[in-house]
Amino acid sequence: MSEIDYQIPPRTLLEVFKMLPEGTRAELIDNSLYMSPAPSTKHQDVIVSLASQIYVFTQKKKLGKTFVAPVDVFLNSKNAFQPDICFISKKNKGIIKEDGIYGAPDLVVEVLSPGSKKLDLTQKKDVYEAAGVREYWVVDPATKISQGFRLVKGAFVPLKKEKGKLVSVLLKQVFKF
Repeated sequence: MSEIDYQIPPRTLLEVFKMLPEGTRAELIDNSLYMSPAPSTKHQDVIVSLASQIYVFTQKKKLGKTFVAPVDVFLNSKNAFQPDICFISKKNKGIIKEDGIYGAPDLVVEVLSPGSKKLDLTQKKDVYEAAGVREYWVVDPATKISQGFRLVKGAFVPLKKEKGKLVSVLLKQVFKF
C-alpha cells in the first residue's frame, strides 16, 4: 500500500489520498475525503500539552512511540485518519512505517473542532472501535471535558468523563491540560 505509481491514474480514493502533498490536512473517512484548515490556537494548546506529557511519560518508561498530527493512520482501505495524538506500544511497533501507521494505534486522542466534532464522536469513533484501538479519548477544548472509551471484547466501553484531565487506563497515568 505504500508505493504509488504516479504514471497510472488512481483507481481508489485511498490512492488519491496517498497522492496528496505531504502535510495536507485531509482524512479518508468511510471512503469520503475530508479536508480541514489548521486548528485553532486553543485546540493546538490542548494538543501540545497532552502530547508532550504523553511523549515524556512513554519515552521515560520505554513503552512505545507517540505521534501528533499530521501523521497518516491507515485503518483499512476506506479509512485513513490523522488523529491529533496517537501512541503505539513497543509490542505493536511493526505497524509504524516510513509513510504512516498501518493498523490500529493502542491509544488515540482527538481534540474536537467545530468542523470535526460530529465525525470524531460518531464515524471515526466507530472505525477506531472496529479497527481495535484499545483506548480512544475525545477532548473538548472549549469546556475542557474529556471522554474516554476503552475497548472491551471488541466494543468501546465509556470511561468516566473528566474535566481538565485525561485518565488513561491503558497507560495507568493522568495527563492534565
